[in-house]
Parts: sequence; C-alpha cells; structure tokens
Amino acid sequence: MSVPTSCFADRIGDLVALTAEERAALAGLEEQERHLRRGATLQRERDRVSELFILSKGIMMSFVLLDDGSRQILRFLFPGDMLAAANLVYREAPEAIVALTDAIVCPFERDALGALVESHPRLAAVILMHHQIERVALTDRLAALGRASAKARVAALLLEWRNRLRNTDKGISTVFTLGLTQEEIGDATGLTAVHVNRMLRQLEEEALISRKAGRVTFLDERGLVRAAHYIDRHDGLDLSWLPPGR
Repeated sequence: MSVPTSCFADRIGDLVALTAEERAALAGLEEQERHLRRGATLQRERDRVSELFILSKGIMMSFVLLDDGSRQILRFLFPGDMLAAANLVYREAPEAIVALTDAIVCPFERDALGALVESHPRLAAVILMHHQIERVALTDRLAALGRASAKARVAALLLEWRNRLRNTDKGISTVFTLGLTQEEIGDATGLTAVHVNRMLRQLEEEALISRKAGRVTFLDERGLVRAAHYIDRHDGLDLSWLPPGR
C-alpha cells in the first residue's frame, strides 16, 4: 500500500525515522489545499482563529505590527512548516501571516491535531521536538536583536535563509536566490533598509559574499559564520530519548 505524501512528514522525517502509519497520519492534515497569491494575507493579528496550516509550496512570513506602525518579522516560513501553531492555545491570532511568494497551504482544524496526538502519541513528542528547535532558533534571533552588530544580524539571516532553502532542495550549496527586499530584511533584523544595504555592501567588500541578479554566493562561508556568530540549531541534536516507531 502506498503511503500518502506529506510535506510535514518529509520535514520531520529529516530528523526522525517515521513509520508508514505515522506518515499517513500526518498526511491526513494536508488533505485540503488553499492557494494564495504573493502578498496575500492568511491571517491577521487578532483574527478569530481555529485553524492551523501546513505550508506545502512557497515562502511566507509571520509578523506583528508595533505601536508605532512598524513591522517586526518573526519568522520566515518554508515548505513543511506548521503555520499558526499558536492558534492551538489562543482564540485570537497573535501574529499575522502573509505570502512572500505564490503559496499553497493545507488548513486543518485544531481538533484534527488533537485526534492525531490521541491515536499516535509518539507524534506528539516529535512535533514538540520540532517546535523546540524552532523556538531555540527564534531565541537566537531575539538575542541578536538586542546584542549583535548589524553586520552579524544580516550575515545570520543570509545563513539561515540558505539553510532553510536546503530543506527542500538538497542541491543548494553556496549559491541561492534571496527572495527578500532590503526592507523585509530590515524588518526581520531591526534595521532600516539603508542600513541593510550598507551591511550587504560591507559583506561584499570583505569578500564574504557576492550578489548578482537577486542571487547570493557565499565566497567564504566559514568567515560568514564567524561574522554572524551563527549556530545551526539543526546540528548537535540529542534525540536518544525518543522511543522508536512501532
């Protein structure tokens, strides 16, 4: 019997070996599709919510609007990500989610996740593990906003973006498309677009990266990692506690 495809299972399966039954259960969260055009809003802050989503195709972002009207981007979202997980515990959305490219999401109700956890308890641990990795990566970004230099913040964003693209395209190495405006980079790093432009030029002048036609090349990846004080939070995982699939 063939196992249904699942972007979320593929993403988690890079970390943990899933059984065919677990993959099929996760695929059940992706039975419906909703197509979004670039710039479309999936949810707004304080929307009444009951759905979560798996991102099937495209790239999206989550953000909050600050009191002065500025935007703080929280996360960039890639295929295989679970979106709006906070909707599990809030009736009103604490963040907005917008498509950066044309995208496809798979919506499911909170009850569906409850049923999945009840029938496959190990998947509850796997999903918790997955979100802990994301939480630590977000903590790194929060710490950088308060302590790291502007150059380090921009360098770290470039490394994280490339690494996330690799999740769905293992062929990506040191050359990749950066589908972000300098304003979006600034909203993610707490910098103005002018300052972002200056930092990108500085990284080029130091022969750490090159840019051409929307594509970025890492010329000295080790040097870029040092400049960013970057830690890849998918390295050094200890999952020995996780029971094997049955």
